[in-house]
Amino acid sequence: MRLDQLPLRQPACIDRVNWSQLSDLEGQRLQELGISEGVIVEALHHGGLFGRGPIACRVGRMIVAMRRLHAAAITVRPSAEVKDAA
Repeated sequence: MRLDQLPLRQPACIDRVNWSQLSDLEGQRLQELGISEGVIVEALHHGGLFGRGPIACRVGRMIVAMRRLHAAAITVRPSAEVKDAA
């Protein structure tokens, strides 16, 4: 499942980031914000009209807003599977 499809308030583990979908600058910024494989994320809010704008996500102890295009490049494993792995 992609991060932009993750239900709100459901923790998930980042399985893969498709860095080729992002520019070098966008990828670098996401890495600086802590986005990488194995990190736990949680979608908190969908902004914009009809919830089609940026997505606010918890990454560790930070809350990060990212464009849907960037969230679509991130593949996550939902919380039920995260709890089983822990």
